[in-house]
Amino acid sequence: MALSLCLAVSGCSSYQPAPKAFHEATIQPYRVDSGDRLRISVFEQAGLTGTYTVDQAGYVAFPLIGAVPSRGHTLPEMESMIAGKLREGYLRDPDVTIEVDRYRSVFIMGEVGQAGQYSYVPGMTVQNAIAVAGGYSPRANQANVDVTRKINGRILTGRVSISDPIMAGDTIYVRERLF
Repeated sequence: MALSLCLAVSGCSSYQPAPKAFHEATIQPYRVDSGDRLRISVFEQAGLTGTYTVDQAGYVAFPLIGAVPSRGHTLPEMESMIAGKLREGYLRDPDVTIEVDRYRSVFIMGEVGQAGQYSYVPGMTVQNAIAVAGGYSPRANQANVDVTRKINGRILTGRVSISDPIMAGDTIYVRERLF
């Protein structure tokens, strides 16, 4: 009886520890993706300086040079891309700086007070995100959660501790406890 219960419980559990790439992604430079809003400044060019959103296809529509591929690029990579394109017949020596004005949202599902889409704040942990979503429901497993994250174009899911950092665009799923 005890053995069959043990096998049944272990069969229901789809425990997947987070892959190594999961934790490495949190210490890498920020990579832009759809839904990010960027503040792009071109020194002494008020007409080009402004706030731009990365569209669903992963591009930023920038004056003079058109669509700039953004998905998967770091901010310094984007600065040099835009400066390079502006050098091609528009400006002699453009000085471009980019900062994230608003990060893409995180999604919190499962056994929380108010599941939904929430703003990401740099340095946010799983526990902070759950607090923003109204805390745990009475049935929540409070030990760990499943996080789905896009890394190098691949979507990975892994189980992490509530003290782990999250990234913009993550989906957090708080499971129901078994007993």
